[in-house]
Amino acid sequence: MTGAQRRQQLIDVGRELFGRRGYEATSIEELAARASVSKPVVYGHFGGKEGLYAVVVEQEMRRLLDRFAAALSAGGHPRELLERAALVLLDYIEEDTDGFRVLTRDSPITDAAGHYSSLLGEAAHEVEHLLATQFRRGGYDPRLAGLYSQALVGMVALVGAWWLEDRSQGKREVAAHLVNLAWNGMGHLETRPRLSDDA
Repeated sequence: MTGAQRRQQLIDVGRELFGRRGYEATSIEELAARASVSKPVVYGHFGGKEGLYAVVVEQEMRRLLDRFAAALSAGGHPRELLERAALVLLDYIEEDTDGFRVLTRDSPITDAAGHYSSLLGEAAHEVEHLLATQFRRGGYDPRLAGLYSQALVGMVALVGAWWLEDRSQGKREVAAHLVNLAWNGMGHLETRPRLSDDA
């Protein structure tokens, strides 16, 4: 196995273990044993468990943000963008469960300002730019886009975490209800919400 292949193997093992057990419950010994290497190999590639965790988090953040960018780059009506964003996150939860769990657990990694690194914050920042444009067009104060983006991303992420454990409703049904609440608000909920392409 080449050095690059070994590094990727360790990242894959770390992603699985951090996703299933969490950062604190995963030991460097377990990571090494699962990859059939010695502890010094892990230290050599990442400097330790925290270094490996940081690489796993960065890879997952990029994977999800790339999905958001691809889904939202085509533009469209604001409701369609909201629908696509909800489905992107639910697709990610369904297809990359370990990665989602890594990103939603408490993180020991901090940024230069001492804040926990946060995928949700990154995603909300991306959504904020989209909302600010829509707010300007609609005559709303674009300075409120940050507040609304945090609310929307937080709502979808928390519902996604719930849906990961409770699959009693289908993905598109969950997305339709999320969009219904976000788009119509509590005062104008549709009684039978559907995504716009489920006509």
